Amino acid sequence: MEYFAALGLEPALHLNLADLEQRFYKASRELHPDRFARAPVDEQKRALDRSSILNTAYRTLREPVSRAEYLLRQSGVASKDLPPGFLEEAFELNEAVENGGDAEREKLRGMLEEIDTRLASQFQAWDESRGAEVLQEIRRTLNQRRYIENLVNGHLPD
Repeated sequence: MEYFAALGLEPALHLNLADLEQRFYKASRELHPDRFARAPVDEQKRALDRSSILNTAYRTLREPVSRAEYLLRQSGVASKDLPPGFLEEAFELNEAVENGGDAEREKLRGMLEEIDTRLASQFQAWDESRGAEVLQEIRRTLNQRRYIENLVNGHLPD
């Protein structure tokens, strides 16, 4: 079952988190194992399976980055492309982190904030257009974000 459908939502990158949480708890109550204690075994298993999907859907959709990654996978958008010019910048960032330390990581944290702001705009653009080209741009931005996040956390990216 698709995660958005599991929670009664249309696919979107901007979600009302209070609404998402409310939908999750309502569906969780409906699928609670106690409600199926006297049901046939196959019905109990089906409810348990749906409950598991529901939990995974909620965990995935409540976080903007994991929500976008999920939507990209569902849309078949897979790529390791990075925004133009980023590779040169990435090389310099790698060297700075290896040779420096806290000041460089702080700069990288600022870059993550800028990327998250850009992602919010891209999410809005996709919600309005449902355009494939917007998904490709989101993919490149998320790749850049992952790269920088790895540097911030002290892990050199592949």
